[in-house]
Amino acid sequence: MYSLTVRDHFMIAHSFNGEIFGPAQHTHGATYVVDVTFRREALDADDLVIDIGLAGAGLKEVLAGLNMRDLDEEPAFSGRNTTTEFLAGVVFERMREAIRAGRLGDSARGVEAMSVTLSESHIAWASFEGRV
Repeated sequence: MYSLTVRDHFMIAHSFNGEIFGPAQHTHGATYVVDVTFRREALDADDLVIDIGLAGAGLKEVLAGLNMRDLDEEPAFSGRNTTTEFLAGVVFERMREAIRAGRLGDSARGVEAMSVTLSESHIAWASFEGRV
């Protein structure tokens, strides 16, 4: 299986509900480094997994919808704990939607699987992966 990864970052504010979160129940900030890895069995006719420029631009577009936001105020996340794990799934779904809508170019149509990793720090990260 071939893979290609692009990276970007975004910054948010949020809080969590539930005693399990301790002091993180209060509003706090996070800066995430985001890695999106695209996978496919065979390269396309141009020997690409995906166009790296379009993949990076697509990720930047997806993250723009989250960047510099207080996620507690976002209606789409009402009643949810916007944990690192949860947000990895959100970015995955939005990237999959971009692929299916053709916004990442023709080579993206052959992408079979994808993983999204959000690094919260140098010692903690979470991922979501699945079929495209």
